[in-house]
Amino acid sequence: PYVVSREYPLDFGDIKGQNRAKRAALIAAAGMHNILMEGSPGCGKSMSAKRLHYILPPMSAKEVLETAAHRSLGGENAEFEALRPFRSPHHTSSRPSIFGGGSFQAKIGEVALAHHGILFFDEFPHFSKQVLESLREPLEDGQVLISRVNSKVTYPTKFLFVAAQNPCPCGYRLSLQTSCRCTESEVARYKSKLSGPLLERIDLHVQMEEQRSDEVGMDSKAMHNKVLKAFENQKKRGQKEFNGKLEGKALEKWCVCNEEAHGILNQAAARFGLSHRAISKTLKVARTIADIENSTNIESTHMLEALSFRQR
Repeated sequence: PYVVSREYPLDFGDIKGQNRAKRAALIAAAGMHNILMEGSPGCGKSMSAKRLHYILPPMSAKEVLETAAHRSLGGENAEFEALRPFRSPHHTSSRPSIFGGGSFQAKIGEVALAHHGILFFDEFPHFSKQVLESLREPLEDGQVLISRVNSKVTYPTKFLFVAAQNPCPCGYRLSLQTSCRCTESEVARYKSKLSGPLLERIDLHVQMEEQRSDEVGMDSKAMHNKVLKAFENQKKRGQKEFNGKLEGKALEKWCVCNEEAHGILNQAAARFGLSHRAISKTLKVARTIADIENSTNIESTHMLEALSFRQR
């Protein structure tokens, strides 16, 4: 049995324009794909992340129980609710508070509390280097190991990772209206805080639009209906994991491309030097797009859209 929350206290309808960012958010929610949003201050990055919380797929009874258990371990009220967790640690947070730890006992951290939900890092490059590099393990393996003198504990960490960042230290490098005050060396130093292996673990890279628009576009209810339909398509196939979490044989079994889509992926891999991980991430995103469009196999249009969200 699955439980669905259909309340939207924060609605994507509040965000004017940003159709590409909304499309990326829809794909991220439908397949539980990691997403990075980049743009000038005030363009709607944090607003999008907070609204993403309310359009996620339904929770199974097992997921509800596991989420409540993690909250209890974290000293919080163990609420049994249909809404997936949303954790948003501040960029000044210490490594133990995010990943767990403590002097004697292996206390649970934000990463494990986000299990089955969203972990949101606002001001992504401002987190410490130690925190950013430690994030690679839970993103890749779906678990975090906390080692202390008296105990070693492994917590599951299957979450949707959402990150938001400015394009440069002053924030206005992509702006058409405000001049950027940063030097090339400052921008390079800012960008270098995020390593290649970390960025490669993010499925969707979105550049937010700056221009103001009165167009409302899709609201949260319409987006959530599409997420639920994609979820239904995944379950009808007999799939146990979300598309974003598929690995190994399950990836080969469920991410079936037609000949044209397969050719496009091979061509992109050769032209842009995509790694094995990047190819797998692209396949998973294309599978989710196909599910949203009610397509049995991955077609060329799905593959092209998936490639458009790769890191550049």
